[in-house]
Amino acid sequence: MTVETEPGTTDVDEVEVGVDEESVSLFEGDEGGLAFAQRHALVTLLKQRFISARTHPRDWRVLVEHERVLRSRLNDLFLDLQVDRVREVAWKRQASSETGGRFPTILYDAAWSREETLVLVHLRDRLRAGLAGGDARVFIDREDLVAYVASFRPLHATDVAGDEKRARNAVASVAKAGLLIDVGSDERFEISDAVEPLIPLELLQELLAALQAATSSDVPVPDDAADLFDEDQPASDDAAGEQ
Repeated sequence: MTVETEPGTTDVDEVEVGVDEESVSLFEGDEGGLAFAQRHALVTLLKQRFISARTHPRDWRVLVEHERVLRSRLNDLFLDLQVDRVREVAWKRQASSETGGRFPTILYDAAWSREETLVLVHLRDRLRAGLAGGDARVFIDREDLVAYVASFRPLHATDVAGDEKRARNAVASVAKAGLLIDVGSDERFEISDAVEPLIPLELLQELLAALQAATSSDVPVPDDAADLFDEDQPASDDAAGEQ
């Protein structure tokens, strides 16, 4: 599995300047056509894997109000804007040429590790189960995720400490990506609603098949993995397969 990542890592909210937010001329020689809030939302979309009403409320409001102009600016960079208004999540992905060719890109592909992939599979499963059960917010413990990854360890594996370290690093990586939300505890997270649209059904099927192929046959796939592919709750048609 690959994920398109961003060219920079600085939090856009760290940089604030005193400007007239209604003006489209923000500095000497400025020939841009967007107001400050629109530019702020555009930069956030470019720098972050996704934005949501929960994680970036200001930018989300601007995006909803000015979706067409922001989509146009992303299109100029060969990027496509995806918006899930039900889950209130938006993300970008590389645009695809109608002729099958590849456009220039400012993104690059980085593969999720085996452990990160397992964490994502489990998060989507738990999120769907929680929401189906009527939970408005779904939480998960760090140890739950580590144990799930460990359940895929081949019986002949001997580096238990190394495997656990990789599992814990995977949880930290997924949290850094914004798919696990800090709730004030190092051991517990809220699962972001962005997990389902960003990790669509088709991609999960591909991931599980790859995991089954890569994992020794003496490690059965947990029974609950089949629940990930319940067709009664399809993912959004516009879900980003590589975001």
